[in-house]
Amino acid sequence: MRLLVGERSLPVVQLGPDFLLVGEPVDLPPGEASMVMQVDASERRWKVFLPNGISATTNRVVIMAAA
Repeated sequence: MRLLVGERSLPVVQLGPDFLLVGEPVDLPPGEASMVMQVDASERRWKVFLPNGISATTNRVVIMAAA
C-alpha cells in the first residue's frame, strides 16, 4: 500500500477505517491524497483527505473520505 501526496509516494504499513500508519513520517500540510493498494496484478486507487496533514513526529495519519 502507498499514499500518494503530490509528488511524494509514502509506504503505508497499516490501514484502518479513519487512519493509516506511514512507514516514513514527513511533514505535509492538510489536503487531498490518493491511496494505492496493489495485490498481485490488481490495483485499486481511491482519494482520501488528510484533515491534519502528516507530521514527521508520528506515523499515524488521520484520513477521511474525499468529497
